[in-house]
Amino acid sequence: MRLALHAEFTKLRTAPGTGGLLLAILIATVAVSALAGTGTSCVSGVCELDAVKHSLTGVQIGQSFVAVFAIAAIGGEYGNGMIHTTLTAVPRRLTVVAAKVVTTLAVIAVVAVAAVPAALLAGRAGLARQGHEIALSDFDTQRAVLGSIAYLLLIGVLSIGIALVARNATAAIGITLGLLYLFPLLAATVTNESLVRVLYRMSPMNAGLSIQATTGLADLMIAPLAGLGVLAAWAVAALVGGTLSLRFRDA
Repeated sequence: MRLALHAEFTKLRTAPGTGGLLLAILIATVAVSALAGTGTSCVSGVCELDAVKHSLTGVQIGQSFVAVFAIAAIGGEYGNGMIHTTLTAVPRRLTVVAAKVVTTLAVIAVVAVAAVPAALLAGRAGLARQGHEIALSDFDTQRAVLGSIAYLLLIGVLSIGIALVARNATAAIGITLGLLYLFPLLAATVTNESLVRVLYRMSPMNAGLSIQATTGLADLMIAPLAGLGVLAAWAVAALVGGTLSLRFRDA
């Protein structure tokens, strides 16, 4: 396992575009949150605003780059044929999957730990000028930050699983982003309230991002931790499917 981990870290470090994607995760997450904080026209006391969730808006964009990065770690090997070399060097396919998951998530975690708190601070600075204060020591604020980091990690797991099944980076990116953004689009076009609630609760993105909510918790369509659990279920299902695909299909 140690040799497999070392090999996967080496491949990630030397793969073209790795640095650019990681930088894109950081910049997109922080920049969009900063824009959300300064661009809102909501004035304190006039409209309802979950300042913490609003300040973490950048996660919704950063997740797309997380997905691309995680998929590239898998799809790139299928694209250039390196997967055959990998499986020759490490015949145990479960070990290969485990090593890829651990190394990819470790890198995502480093970026997410920097990007999410920075996004909160960037959004908070903009909202503060409009009278919206965010208490950084508040439990719900900290839960939203840690939950957003966990959210990005689960997006990584989901993407890896889909990439293992699709075996093509372009197809995997399309499937993953479609899965994330399709449910919100459908919910926006449906008028039946019960169906909207079902779509929201099934959506890996909508349900997962409920972990960011800090106000009106009793009125949420799904509780924060339960919502993150929905995303976790999607991620585990995708990873199990991907692992079985690698285990029983020819590379």
